[in-house]
Amino acid sequence: MHLYDVPLLFALIGLVLYTVLAGADFGAGLWQLFAGRGPKSVRVRDHAHDSMAAVWEANHVWLIFVLTVVWTAYPGAFGSIASTLSIPLFIAAVGIIFRGGAYALRAGTSTPRELRAIDTVTAVASIITPFALGAAVGGIASGRVPVGNAAGHLASSWLNPTSILIGVLAVATAAYLAAVYLAADAVRLGKPDLERHFRARALGAGIVAGAIALGGLAVLHSDAHSLYHDLVEGAGRPALVVSILAGLTTLALVWRHGYEPARYSAAAAVAAIIAGWALAQKPIFLPGLTIEQAAAPDDTLITIVIAVICGAAILFPSLALLFRLVLGGRLDYAPAAVSSAGQGRSVLSASAPGVLARSAGACFVAGLGFLTAAEAGWTHALGIVSLFGFIILGFLAVAPSELARGDSEDQRVTKL
Repeated sequence: MHLYDVPLLFALIGLVLYTVLAGADFGAGLWQLFAGRGPKSVRVRDHAHDSMAAVWEANHVWLIFVLTVVWTAYPGAFGSIASTLSIPLFIAAVGIIFRGGAYALRAGTSTPRELRAIDTVTAVASIITPFALGAAVGGIASGRVPVGNAAGHLASSWLNPTSILIGVLAVATAAYLAAVYLAADAVRLGKPDLERHFRARALGAGIVAGAIALGGLAVLHSDAHSLYHDLVEGAGRPALVVSILAGLTTLALVWRHGYEPARYSAAAAVAAIIAGWALAQKPIFLPGLTIEQAAAPDDTLITIVIAVICGAAILFPSLALLFRLVLGGRLDYAPAAVSSAGQGRSVLSASAPGVLARSAGACFVAGLGFLTAAEAGWTHALGIVSLFGFIILGFLAVAPSELARGDSEDQRVTKL
């Protein structure tokens, strides 16, 4: 790995997190559209809304992160992408705005008619946004975004077989992820009817998404043959195999009601798809432009890497705490149906702050040294690993003790 690859790796990680987290948010909006009518439909819509209440704003952090990193590290490529794909990116931005606005306005509805109107807007925005973003990715993957300001066709660059395939797959994947997450939340909240409702939809959406992904290989074969070749027979093949295995594992886990591990296997399937695309396309960024040619000067890249690592030291602990509280049921509108005794087994209570702080400092120094003083690709990779070790160890070293005390208090309350 070279220094010019590192920001792109960060961007791909951010893309995976956005697909997994914001994808579930969009999928929840889609299930609100297909909730039907009657008393149960109201409970389905409310459950989909409430499950995303604590995290929907945080999910879009990753999209901003991806755009910022690519913009700064690969300015020429970013300008080409943003100008040629301005239409789908604009549609996605409008969808995100309407999705967020409708979500916020839902709490102020006073009549069933207003509620249905808001939920409809939410659902439509939740469909067009992932489709538009997926179509933009399809335009890049199929080589329809040339270098230059609006050098590609404004319509065919994202309205083509590959783009439509990836756009539809993005919508199906979002629906699948949301159904798995919502079924898990229904179990935690003690709502067996909703658990059965979303379990059936998770199985159905998973089969549909898998069929679209496998059938889409034929589309790639005819429309983007080089990408198909590198994905099926080249560097992307291991990732393709991992994605298939992770998808089948997720279906098996959902069938056996194993929703918590299914969250992670579903995320692994999505991550493998993105990794396969990256491996299949490397070292080409855009037609006629390699990653090395697109990269900013080394001083800029080093600054970006350090800024991302320092920002991650703040962002990851905050998001980890947020999702820990959500998955633990502490931010639910209703009391959680399961005991919180298991939450007491936190690594925080077992951490040794002195050793961890020194280890974090050593990782930070090593990371900066490997990234700035060395030139070999393997040293840059080691530097990235060291800096991520700094984030993890640093968080464990300075994590607020109130979390551990909160777990102990929860245990005492549970025993009482």
